[in-house]
Amino acid sequence: MASYVLLLKEFENDETVVYKFGPNENIMGKIELNKLTRKFSELEGIPDASIPSKFYFDRAAQRLAVFQIREGGNFPERTAFES
Repeated sequence: MASYVLLLKEFENDETVVYKFGPNENIMGKIELNKLTRKFSELEGIPDASIPSKFYFDRAAQRLAVFQIREGGNFPERTAFES
């Protein structure tokens, strides 16, 4: 099964980065990464009960971890998780 998670950066400073995440631009939750502790928080779940927010949150976190670790903390304005 293929999966796609769109991520759109909403806010970034030296300590945190916040992205909207979801299957498309119309249905999105919010995820925050604390760059210092490397902990993820779901600020808002996906606002559709028929869509599993945890599925999208986990993949959004995976994508952001790549930017934190492999890309030296350079977070793009728009990215996606695709598999």
